[in-house]
Amino acid sequence: MTAYLIRRLLSVVPIMLGVLMLTFLLFRVIGGNPAYRIAGKNATPEKIAQITRDRGYDKPYFVNLQDFPSQLLDAQFPRLLGRLLRGDFGESITTKEKVSDILRKGIWPSLCVTLPLFSLNLLLAVALALLAAYYRNTWVDRSLVVLAVMGMSVSSLVYIMVAQYWLAGEWGLFPVWGFENPYYLVLPVLIGVIAGVGGSVRFYRTIVLDEMYQDYVRTARAKGVSPQRILFSHVLRNALIPILTNVIIALPFLYTGSLLLESFFGIPGLGRMLVMAIPNGDEDVIYAETFLGSILFVLANTLTDIAYAVADPRIRLK
Repeated sequence: MTAYLIRRLLSVVPIMLGVLMLTFLLFRVIGGNPAYRIAGKNATPEKIAQITRDRGYDKPYFVNLQDFPSQLLDAQFPRLLGRLLRGDFGESITTKEKVSDILRKGIWPSLCVTLPLFSLNLLLAVALALLAAYYRNTWVDRSLVVLAVMGMSVSSLVYIMVAQYWLAGEWGLFPVWGFENPYYLVLPVLIGVIAGVGGSVRFYRTIVLDEMYQDYVRTARAKGVSPQRILFSHVLRNALIPILTNVIIALPFLYTGSLLLESFFGIPGLGRMLVMAIPNGDEDVIYAETFLGSILFVLANTLTDIAYAVADPRIRLK
């Protein structure tokens, strides 16, 4: 198992390089010289040239063949990679703050939104899926499926605009903007749960129903085991593998926050910062979030495999 985990953790290297390479191509190669965005609209050519020299934008993109081989890696992408590996995330070109400070301040608001949203969505979706499976092919099951399809068919933007206009604006039940106390998070979390629970209910219901028609369920029924015990002691445990996959693979995205909810409700989390950084060309913020996100994604996949082995003794990590 140790060798397996080492191999999985080493896979962070190609994934991280691929994500950074794609981001670099989009914002540095295709996007052009960032010195123009840093200097501003009314900057002089001398100012732009100075920023280009100071930040190394005049160097080759990937390899430097001018002083081969001593200066081979004195290029833009290797310098960016080395800086990120040292933990130096640079500074924002819009706020002039260190990106590490921005990440430190933004992680808490993001988690305040995503953690309760994720937990409530999971608990509610699994409970409704079990209820639908228990009363399968009845009006309860059909009603839950119809509501789930209706809920997932409506765009999150519609939920946000309707809730902000009626619940916050017209009725004044919730604040519409800011992050001053926990009450400001109630409406965003409520919208996130309503918008996401429909798809989760359909997914978990399908998983549970697949297990309900297995041979071990028929055997348990023949032995006189109660339907409640079959559902919670046998079916739910055997359905844990796909549930764990769906749950653990979502954990890295808790770090990045909710892009829409943070943007529309003025929550100063990492999701809102990323949305603001993309049109502003604030590439240091973008590089830092994609770099950390790729690492968390690989760690979540590794944790998923470990959870498989714990949930199902038949699985061996080799």
